[in-house]
Formats: sequence, C-alpha cells, structure tokens
Amino acid sequence: METLTEPIAPPIDAAAIETPVAQRVMDLEKQHILQTYARYPVVLQRGKGCYLWDVEGKRYLDLLSGIGVNALGHSHPRIVRVIREQAGKLIHCSNLYYHEYQGKLAQKLSAMSGLPRTFFCNSGTEAIEGALKIAKAHGNKVSPEKNEIIALENSFHGRSIGALAITGQAKYRNDFEPLLPNVRFIPRHDIDALVESVTDRTAGIVLELIQGEGGIYPIGEKMTRVARELADRHNAMLLFDEIQCGVGRPGTYFSYQLSEPAVMPDVMVAAKPLGAGLPIGVIMTNERAAASLGAGMHGSTFGGGALATRVAHECCLMLEELMPNIRQAGAYFRTELAAMTHKFPFIKEVRGHGLMIGVDIDFPCKHFVTDALADGLLINVTHDTVVRMLPPYIINEREVDRAIRGLRNVFKRAARNYTKPAGL
Repeated sequence: METLTEPIAPPIDAAAIETPVAQRVMDLEKQHILQTYARYPVVLQRGKGCYLWDVEGKRYLDLLSGIGVNALGHSHPRIVRVIREQAGKLIHCSNLYYHEYQGKLAQKLSAMSGLPRTFFCNSGTEAIEGALKIAKAHGNKVSPEKNEIIALENSFHGRSIGALAITGQAKYRNDFEPLLPNVRFIPRHDIDALVESVTDRTAGIVLELIQGEGGIYPIGEKMTRVARELADRHNAMLLFDEIQCGVGRPGTYFSYQLSEPAVMPDVMVAAKPLGAGLPIGVIMTNERAAASLGAGMHGSTFGGGALATRVAHECCLMLEELMPNIRQAGAYFRTELAAMTHKFPFIKEVRGHGLMIGVDIDFPCKHFVTDALADGLLINVTHDTVVRMLPPYIINEREVDRAIRGLRNVFKRAARNYTKPAGL
C-alpha cells in the first residue's frame, strides 16, 4: 500500500523576503538580460486608460505610451475583448494559408492611406527593411547602377543593419560600420542639396516626415513635394517612414496627409500604434512599387498573424472615432506648453502635430525624466534636449492639465539653477 506524504516545502529564501519586489525584478534582469537598455528604476505592473501603476502602487500618467505604441491607453475594454476572443480561436497560422483578418485590415489601411497594396510584418524596422528591398529591386530592374538611397540627416529608421544604414545620426551607426553602401545623407530642410543628390542612379528617397527620435522636427511640405517631383523625374521610389508619426498620431491618419493635397509616396511604412500594444508592422505601396516584388522575394513567418491583424483592425475602426480628440487634445496640450515659455526662458520651442509633441530646451535635460517620475509622469527626452511626449489618443483635457502641473514642477526645479546663455 502506497504511503501518502506531505509535499516538502522549498526552503525559505530569507534574502528574497527582505528584498523589495522591484529590486528583485531589476536584479534578475541585470543578471540574465543583455544590458542594451538604460532603464529607469521603475517596475510597472498594470495600467488602465492613460495611467500606469508600479509594483509599489505608485500611479503615473503615461505621456509616452510605450514610445507611441499604446495608442489606446492601457487595458482598453474593446481591445481586451478582441484579444480574449481571438486568442481562443486562432493566434497564428502560416502565410501558406489564408485567414479572415489580413484582407480586412489591408482593405481598411488602403482606405486610410490611399495605397492599394499591403505587406504585414512585426515591427517598424522590419517594414523599413522590406521598403529598402522594394527600392533596390526596382532599381535593379532599371539598371545595375541604380542603387543609391537618399536619406536625411537627423533621421531614425531602426536598429537593423539596413535601417541603420539610412539613419542619419552617427551615434547609432558608428559601432556597426561598415553598413550598406551607396547611401547619401542631406540636411532635412536643404532643398538644394536634395535636388543635387537625386540622379538617375537613385533607387529611393526615404523621408521621415516628422523626425521623432531626432527631436520632433517636421520636414515641411515644400521638401516633400520636391522629393516627389524628383522621384518621378528620375524613376526612383519615394519612401515615407510613418512608424512613429503615422496611424493617427499627427491628427491625420498619416503625416503626409497634413499637406493639402496630400503628397503621395510610392512606399509607406508604419507600425507603432497600429496594434494597440501588440507587435505589427506594415508596408504599403502603390501598384508600381508592388510590381518590384514577386512571389518568394520577401516573406515573414510571424507577419500578418490572426491575433495581431484582428486587433489592428479593431484599432483602425476606433481611430475614426478618436481622430477629433487627437487634434483637440493635442492642440490644447501644445497651447498650454507654449504658455509656459514666458515663465521658463529655457523653453526654446514647442513643436509637433496632433499628439506628437516636442518641447525644445536650451540645455541637455535628460534628468527631466527622473524629475518627472517623482511627479508621477512618464516622459522621454530625445536628441538630448527635447522633451518628447506621445500620449495615448484617449487623453482628455483634465489629464493634460495634470501633465502641465507636473511639467511645471519639473521646469521650476530646473529654473532655480538656470542662467540664460549669452546671445539667447
């Protein structure tokens, strides 16, 4: 007869009991994770709407939304419902077969963008890689010498070798040289340099219409229109990077639609907000660009999965309803920020469109991030001197007022030790 015994309890780890939860999480990552991120000492646990809570229960107003990813905030009931329902039916299947959501999402994106063809991948970087392949394939069909890419200084397109090759910031590129050859960088507002650089050897012109990582700099309609004219004249592909500045972020579906009439690209890539938190990227093209890739020339194992595309389709449906709020809340936020320039002379400029906002400071201000954490705000500083905010599209004026109060406290602390530089 078998004797039943009580299970032996594991030994008690006294050190774990004494160490706070947040510290244990951070220590575990430091032991096992590649140290490629300069993280802040905050361990987030849950979110609701525009707010996040850490493991110690402190609440933060999320003005960064996962660097533009959580566009619908956190735990949105419509997104939670769709994820639960779809996860119980089908999460993924190979692109060797069909499922019902790729076509629906592609149709919706085509209506939003004016571009008829779509390829699904998993991230913005992957989308850029695919877009470069389209430009290169197009160039090779015309001539073996048609292989140059024109890109902008101060741009950011991703972390892969191809994306780094067209990223116009040396700090991201230097450790990985040599990168892809035949890339030429020009200043973002130098139309003469653009005209001089584009030739019959040009396969593609890549524009990030609002430079996000570079400091929330719109490149302007004139530069975009000239790029379109040059691409047509020299039979090159015009590529727009809408990874951060698209999918509703600027108050239009895509930032090229800020111009009237819109300057249409041959290829457009998008990602961050599209999946409401799930990873998904997209390449969209006109028919001419689509003809550059045939069967077997490009693919993705995970791209276009059932769960990701269904959630993205729901996100796009919600975007129609949220567009007025993106414009109104964004305008209110920028107006309130601009009003503080009179009190804080180190604020050089408030830039942006919709809910893509940059506050340019006249000194390096990365410490503002930790100062804001103390006030319960999640912000980011990019390009060393630009406070970047990419709030969820659901943010309201009351939450903007809360953000302004916290930022005012951050700026007040900075003002105590500020001396205005000579000549400013």
